[in-house]
Amino acid sequence: MSGFSAEWLDLREGADHAARNAALRDQAASACADRDSLTIVDLACGSGSNLRGLAEYLPARQKWLLVDHDPALLAAASVRLAAWADAAKEGGTLLLAKGARRIEVEFRTADLSSGAAAALEGEIDFVTSSAFFDLVSAPWLEGFAEQIAARRLPLYAILSYSGEERWTPPHPADVEMLAAFHRHQERDKGFGPAAGPRAAGLLRAALDGRGYRVETAPSPWRLGAGDRALIAALAEGSAAAVAETGAVSAQTIEDWRRARRAAAECEIGHWDLLARPI
Repeated sequence: MSGFSAEWLDLREGADHAARNAALRDQAASACADRDSLTIVDLACGSGSNLRGLAEYLPARQKWLLVDHDPALLAAASVRLAAWADAAKEGGTLLLAKGARRIEVEFRTADLSSGAAAALEGEIDFVTSSAFFDLVSAPWLEGFAEQIAARRLPLYAILSYSGEERWTPPHPADVEMLAAFHRHQERDKGFGPAAGPRAAGLLRAALDGRGYRVETAPSPWRLGAGDRALIAALAEGSAAAVAETGAVSAQTIEDWRRARRAAAECEIGHWDLLARPI
């Protein structure tokens, strides 16, 4: 299974939160507005960014199950959530106070490569995930859609990579580099050949066919002068991924990497998805 460091997740958290499509987020919140409490499962939770970005829009009493394959990321999530909260009490579960909200957090280490069944046990009201579904395969998405449809669970999935990128100023190798990057995105990340930019469309189709009302909306990263470190990290990561494909010459990759580290702006496309059973 593909892994990410807590430091990388920290670096991108501000961009992730800013990119969420506000209209779709508000629809997700409205669907839960009449509830006194809510139980949420967050798949591939990383260091807990999705909870921090969404909790303020949900009912006052929340119970989150954070699921990830990496125990180190779950430990980082516990530390970062405690620091984010107004007050925190650790025990068998992490109890957080944030404004008027009281949030109970449980952590579960689980390998999702064979499906999400291990994360979907017990009483659940809502399933969410961030920047995850583009890593899994088309058959995995079909199986996941079947699993949540069997329980009529709503899904709010944010930041699935769309494949669209725009860097400023343009570079002669942009098209070649992006095509090679897409080839890398579709490599097996531990779930079979990854859906990559097709993920949101595949997930939408899978849920449309199972009695869901599905809406998607764009949620691009728009990075500029205040995002120098993230732009540089993106340039390095993209160049390294393309190098692994062998599809672009080393000199072209290096020229592009140097130029992109100093890019004035970049826009990386994503899709958010909200699916509710009819």
